Amino acid sequence: MGAPVLHQGALVQCPHGIPAQPAPTQVRVTTNGQPLLTQADLFTVAGCPFQLPGPTPSPCVQVRWLTASLRVRAGGVPVLLQSSSSLCLAPTQMPQGPAVVAGVSPRVMAL
Repeated sequence: MGAPVLHQGALVQCPHGIPAQPAPTQVRVTTNGQPLLTQADLFTVAGCPFQLPGPTPSPCVQVRWLTASLRVRAGGVPVLLQSSSSLCLAPTQMPQGPAVVAGVSPRVMAL
């Protein structure tokens, strides 16, 4: 069974609860009037309060997607699914944990 695809209005958060803002690279394929998100899209996080012991600021600043749809593409790039794996990264590119995905459209499913 497939999983819901992510679109620009989907809620993606860093593990510390701060929303990530997507910058879609394609705008031709849409659902609910919003572009589908692909593995090539840049997701930025601003305002993450996470700190390492010390205290040393280590906020999440970016989401990197590790997996995407195996069969569905938009603009030649695999679309992101609710089940896609990701890592939130600090400015040093240190992994902070997986992104939390919610608020997707159940109208479009993909494998």
